[in-house]
Amino acid sequence: MGGQSAEREISLKTGQAVYAALVRKGYTATRIDVDVSLPRKLRARKVQLAFLALHGRGGEDGTVQGLLEVMGIPYTGSGVQASAMGMNKAVTKAFVRMHGVSVAPGVVMQRTGNRAMPAQLSCPLVVKPANEGSTVGVSVVRKPSQWKGALTRAFERDHEVLVESFIGGRELAVSVLDGEALPPVEIVAPNAFYDYAAKYEKAETRYLCPAPVTIGQEQRVKVLAVRAYRVLGCAGAARVDFRLNRFGRPVFLEINTIPGMTRRSLLPMSAAQAGLDYDSLTERILRSGLARQSNWRTTKGGMDGHEP
Repeated sequence: MGGQSAEREISLKTGQAVYAALVRKGYTATRIDVDVSLPRKLRARKVQLAFLALHGRGGEDGTVQGLLEVMGIPYTGSGVQASAMGMNKAVTKAFVRMHGVSVAPGVVMQRTGNRAMPAQLSCPLVVKPANEGSTVGVSVVRKPSQWKGALTRAFERDHEVLVESFIGGRELAVSVLDGEALPPVEIVAPNAFYDYAAKYEKAETRYLCPAPVTIGQEQRVKVLAVRAYRVLGCAGAARVDFRLNRFGRPVFLEINTIPGMTRRSLLPMSAAQAGLDYDSLTERILRSGLARQSNWRTTKGGMDGHEP
């Protein structure tokens, strides 16, 4: 948990909540705030399985997964390739579109390239760093005078920026657990934009679970969420975000391969609606990570001895 990404504070909250759940379930767990000494900490504490509560760069982009693969330590969630692809919004968008998932019209811009507003797009636009989460550095450009500032903020976070048409409508999040879609959540945010403040700071943000949509809309958004999850090669828990446009059709926004696990997070909310309490959800994610890894190293006691 923790790390040095822009999502550090949320990661620490997720990690603490997961740690407490594992302890309540009877596991011997330890909290590791990730820094350059991570390999030494993993060996010193004889970690048998890593529960990844790292959000953002260094945790959700395949890098820590690669380290764990090299060290032969099983871990929860998606592997190196799915994590790397899922972290880059432009790559994810192009890939899921090839598999029949609708996405917003948009372009990718480079820090060293042309900074003019794309001629093929018109306001309102969404400007976002390609490799950030929690809507960090994201802006909605409602008039041309806001373009330069939005682009500057995004490029402060990444060398690559995704510019998309703003999709008006309803925001839905569909959590997927081991390939199965959970009940969708509708997010009703102030100003109709689910930004960082709306996610973590504003009490007036409302979450409706199950989302008040038609049976057909729920089935469709679940099918698309599972499709995105599968074509990217995800594992364990993930969350897929959509907009229901003005015609009631789902438009893919992004996928989160390590979704938040705080008490306010959407994955636990969906799981509870499906009859899975927080502690049981945490244990299921842990067990899923163990089952998926075929090259993990068995040590005395093992998981049957409740010593992850």
